[in-house]
Amino acid sequence: MKLDEAAADAPERTGVSIVVPVYNEQDSLAILCERIRAVMAAQAQDYEIIFVDDGSTDASPERLKELAGSLDNVRCIAFRRNFGKAAALDAGFAAASGEFVITMDADLQDDPQEIPNFIAKLNEGCDVVSGWKRVRNDPVHKTLPSRVFNAVVSRLSGVKLNDFNCGFKAYRAEALEGLSLYGELHRFIPVLLHWRGYRIGEIPVNHHARQFGRSKYGFNRLLKGGLDFLSVMLNTRFATRPLHVFGTAGAIFGLTGTAILAYLCVLWVLGLGPIGDRPLLMLGMLLVMTSFQFITIGLLGEFIQRQGSRADRPYTIKATLNLEHKLQTGVPAARQLAEIARRMRESHPDEQHDNSVRHDRAPYRQIQQSEPAPSPEPRPVPRRARK
Repeated sequence: MKLDEAAADAPERTGVSIVVPVYNEQDSLAILCERIRAVMAAQAQDYEIIFVDDGSTDASPERLKELAGSLDNVRCIAFRRNFGKAAALDAGFAAASGEFVITMDADLQDDPQEIPNFIAKLNEGCDVVSGWKRVRNDPVHKTLPSRVFNAVVSRLSGVKLNDFNCGFKAYRAEALEGLSLYGELHRFIPVLLHWRGYRIGEIPVNHHARQFGRSKYGFNRLLKGGLDFLSVMLNTRFATRPLHVFGTAGAIFGLTGTAILAYLCVLWVLGLGPIGDRPLLMLGMLLVMTSFQFITIGLLGEFIQRQGSRADRPYTIKATLNLEHKLQTGVPAARQLAEIARRMRESHPDEQHDNSVRHDRAPYRQIQQSEPAPSPEPRPVPRRARK
C-alpha cells in the first residue's frame, strides 16, 4: 500500500483522550470519573477516559470494571503486575484516539477543572502543555528536593519549565507518535519532545491535598530520576555528537592530570624533594589515563552514531509545500525517502520500455542465428607397429 493510501485510510483523530495511570486508588476512581464527566459535559468535544491499572493490589480493578460497564467512553487497561508510571502512560498513549491527549493522576490532587485551560493553550499553538503546581499541598520533604530537581533539569536541558514532576500535562497526539517510555522517563517527556522540535508551554494549575491512601513515591525517585535524566541528555542534546560530552570530560581530566604532573616535574628539577612517594603523582597519572579512556569512548560513539545515522534521519517533518505528493507529515523521513526512490524506479523501469519507442529512429532488425558449422571428422590414429 502506498503512503498516500495509508494516510487516507488512517482514522482522523478527534476529541480529547484523558489518560489516568492507576495504582491502588480504589477510593478516588469514581469521584475522579464523575468530576471529569462534569467538566467535559460543558465542552463541545467528544472525549474518552482511559484508566491504566498498573498492577493494583486493592479493589481498583473491580472499580474500573464497574465504571467501564456503566459508561461507554471509559476504557480500561490492566497490567499483570506493576510496571511503573512510564509504562502505564506508554500504554495509554497507544490506546488514545483523541486529537488531544491529557494525562493526570488518579489521587484527586489534579483538578479536572483545569482541562479547558490545557485545551485552550494547545489551541494557541503549543504542542505540549505542562502543569505547574505553583502552590503544592505536599510535605517539605517532597517539595524541597523537587525544587532542586526542577532547577537542575531546567538549566541543563534548556527547557524552561518550573515543574517537571507534575503529571498533569496535555499533548497533541501527533507529538506522541514514535515516543517510547520506560523507567522514569515520564518526567522528561517535555525534554524529549523539545529536542524533536515541538513547542512546549506551561500553565499554573491547582493542586489539592491527597484525600485517600498515601503517596507511592519516596526519596529514591530522585536517584532514579537523576540517572534517567543523564540518559535523556545523552539521547537528546548529545545524541548526534557523543564526542562532545565524552571528549569534554576527557579534556578536563587530561588537562588537570597534566598540570599536576608538570607541577611535580618542576619540583623534581628544582630538587625540592622526591616525588615518587607522593599521592599527587598517582592522581595525576590516573587523570591522564582516564582522559584517554573518555576520548576513546567518544570516538567509538561517533563511529557508531555515524553508522546508525545512515539508516534513519534524526529529524521530523511538520509540513510541506508543493511536495504533498511525495512527502507526508507524520511519516519517518527515512521511510518517505525510500518510498520516493521506489516510485522513481517504478516510473522509469528500463525493462518496460516499448521497443518502438526505444528504437524509433532505427528499424528493428531481427538477428538470425546461423547454423553451427559441422565439426570436423576425427582423424584416424595409426596403430602401433607390432613387434
